[in-house]
Amino acid sequence: MVDNTTLNEEEAKEFHAVFSSSATAFVAVAIVAHVLAWMWRPFWPGPEGYVALDTLTQTLTFLS
Repeated sequence: MVDNTTLNEEEAKEFHAVFSSSATAFVAVAIVAHVLAWMWRPFWPGPEGYVALDTLTQTLTFLS
């Protein structure tokens, strides 16, 4: 089999390590962003839409 890459074995392993850690960090940031967005405003509103959530937020703010 012909190897058409310009990386040697050590460089390929180093690239793989950096790529894997970067992908893991990206996924972790994406998960945190989705959790924060869900806490701010759930992706699927209740039966009355987002108005019900706004009323709940105002009530909780008033009570605290």
